[in-house]
Amino acid sequence: MRGNGPKSPERVPEKARATLSPNDGVAGELRGFGPLGILAIVIILAGNAVIAPLSAVLVLVWARLSRTAWREIGYVRPKSWALTLAGGIVFGAAFKLLMKAVVMPLFGAPPINQAFHYLVGNTAALPAILFAVIIGAGFGEETVFRGWMFERFGKLFGSGARAKAAIVLITSIWFGWDHFALQGLPGVQQATLFGLVFGTIFAITGRIWLLIIAHAAFDLMAVAIIYWDLESAVAHFFFK
Repeated sequence: MRGNGPKSPERVPEKARATLSPNDGVAGELRGFGPLGILAIVIILAGNAVIAPLSAVLVLVWARLSRTAWREIGYVRPKSWALTLAGGIVFGAAFKLLMKAVVMPLFGAPPINQAFHYLVGNTAALPAILFAVIIGAGFGEETVFRGWMFERFGKLFGSGARAKAAIVLITSIWFGWDHFALQGLPGVQQATLFGLVFGTIFAITGRIWLLIIAHAAFDLMAVAIIYWDLESAVAHFFFK
């Protein structure tokens, strides 16, 4: 007669054996909001205080250790990399021109961004600023403010339309305030509007690659306008 005892480890299906891993307890704690989960949040948020984009790198480490699916933070492979790249560049660059020439003048923002005016004709400063806008802003800020924060707040608020709207609003205000120290009120205004647009897109699509590329293109256009000393011309294009 066959015994009724537990199956031997060799006979447990692969998927079932994976659920028996002792690391699952740690992964679950990292995904939750207990002491370990809160500690992970604090460490991630503090990352950029050391060096940007450390927070984004820590998000990827957290996702791996917590066994969070990449799609939950927006890392979904595009159907077409070429279309995503082209679309992101065009959207990001056009959005920057719209903000500079139309939106920010309506807010009464000064035509010159004093925080970055040092870039005018400053070729020596280009490598550092290009790294900052492509890696620090494009990859870093989108991974943290859209991918990770949407996942974290989504676990708290849910996935309904009202919950997503609240998440877009919270992350946009947070993103805007994050720009106050360097760029003052105009920086907060622009970044908050930026967050509302990008956050809405992410809430609808759940995909981050287009936003990473568009964010980098947005900032690259900003750098180009400043470097060639075109800020005033663009800001006064419609409003003299």
